[in-house]
Amino acid sequence: MSRHPRIVITLGDPCGIGPEILVRTLRAVNRWAEVVVVGARAGMDLLQQGGGPSGSVFWRFQQAPTNGPEVPGAQSFLFQTNSQPEWTHLEHALTGAARWLDPTPEIEARQLRLGQGSPESGRCAVEAVRVGAQLVMDGMADALVTLPLSKNAAHQAGYDIPGHTEFLQRLSGSPITRMAFVSPSLSVVLHTVHQSLRSVVEELNAEAVAETLSFAADRFIQLTGKLDLRVALCALNPHGGEGGAFGVDEILLGEALTMAEGSFLNFGGDTAIGPFADLPSPFIPGPVPQGWEVFPTKAQPKFSVLRGQGDLEVVSLGPGPEAQPPPGHPSPRFFGPLPADTLFQRAARKEFDLVVALYHDQGLIPLKVLEPTRAVNLTLGLPFIRTSPDHGTAFDKAGRWAADPTNFLEATALAVRLAGRARQEPWQAEVTDPGSSR
Repeated sequence: MSRHPRIVITLGDPCGIGPEILVRTLRAVNRWAEVVVVGARAGMDLLQQGGGPSGSVFWRFQQAPTNGPEVPGAQSFLFQTNSQPEWTHLEHALTGAARWLDPTPEIEARQLRLGQGSPESGRCAVEAVRVGAQLVMDGMADALVTLPLSKNAAHQAGYDIPGHTEFLQRLSGSPITRMAFVSPSLSVVLHTVHQSLRSVVEELNAEAVAETLSFAADRFIQLTGKLDLRVALCALNPHGGEGGAFGVDEILLGEALTMAEGSFLNFGGDTAIGPFADLPSPFIPGPVPQGWEVFPTKAQPKFSVLRGQGDLEVVSLGPGPEAQPPPGHPSPRFFGPLPADTLFQRAARKEFDLVVALYHDQGLIPLKVLEPTRAVNLTLGLPFIRTSPDHGTAFDKAGRWAADPTNFLEATALAVRLAGRARQEPWQAEVTDPGSSR
């Protein structure tokens, strides 16, 4: 890239683990991107009152520089982190820096309680997402990374939103979105998300499942450049219904697979246009640029972002995946419905490129077992890039400095890679001492 991408990070609930994850990782993220943080300064003040990890990280707010994004009604700051208690001779210290926008400056630390969601913390979190999304939609940033908010606190604040995905769809006006999770070993798209298991069964219909299948395939073809994507659908009943012994829902799912295959009948050729080509997307249709992958496998150089942590690959410098499918397979292939108790193992062995799960826990339990730190939440269908770590606010850990920041770093690294994908330019991180990012 001709410049570092600009990444907007929303703080999430200021009473959760978001603030401490941010300050522990900002230096590492600065190697990859210019950072704009949107969230309540009160969350950092509250965390500071609780006491930080001794000798590990320090932070301060300064007057914001005149250049940079501004939002009416929000207060702007320069936010800095430091590995030393003294702020003199900063050129010799390991510092991180970000522009900070606080859209709820009227809420102060005294109104919040560390480790406990409230109407105030819910308002801080939701308004941060609103402002962060607008910055990206206005072209003032390349991607959005969201730290976790509390749905309960958001509801207490009067926001009728099931979660980030639905709220971002509403803000962007996107006609369709789906929650996807990507990781080195497994990628999953959820057909339904935040609803009861009873309602999943009662509302199951072939047309809706077919839409999820074809939409997921369409977006993942854009992401990967793999025209012959292999998509597997989870069955609903044990053993896939065992020929009707345990239910007949799989007949409906079979119809959905047929409809999804039909939606790609005109797909292929030099200009492979999927069934959702008219929907907004941050990516240009066509082959991925050389040297780019969703999760690089031969990236050089590799480096650790935190002491004692394994390598985290930011960008692939080797050849990208082949854009053209093998002969005879000019379009995605759909498989299923397959018993969920064996499907995920087969997908982890690379028999399939993507799994579509019918409900939240069907897809996320195996994903979190296989990839507890590397799975990243990616929203499909938005006109901009949005990623998120695959965990919640962890109120029980807030202020204890026990939260593992690895998943957040993975989400941010993915956002940086996808920003390069959108701009058709691979990008290489600045590499310094592998053990010096804390």
